[in-house]
Amino acid sequence: MKLIKLEQPSCHPCQLVSNYLKEKEIEFEAIDVTQRPEIAAEYGVMGVPVTILLDERGTEAKRSIGFKPDELDELIFKMENY
Repeated sequence: MKLIKLEQPSCHPCQLVSNYLKEKEIEFEAIDVTQRPEIAAEYGVMGVPVTILLDERGTEAKRSIGFKPDELDELIFKMENY
């Protein structure tokens, strides 16, 4: 399983999500949607931050929109217990 986070550099909630995941020592790939708009379009992302858990085939398993620690914890739990 892989965690990706779609973000913008100037987005405060995006920074909160990154800090939260780093504090939990969770590896994730941060994707700047201003540099990679095609990825935002691929996942249907209209606003950031969006954190997406991908399964081993790269298919979306679950997502969290915004900075919601409870939802992020669900993603982490699912990722660690897959």
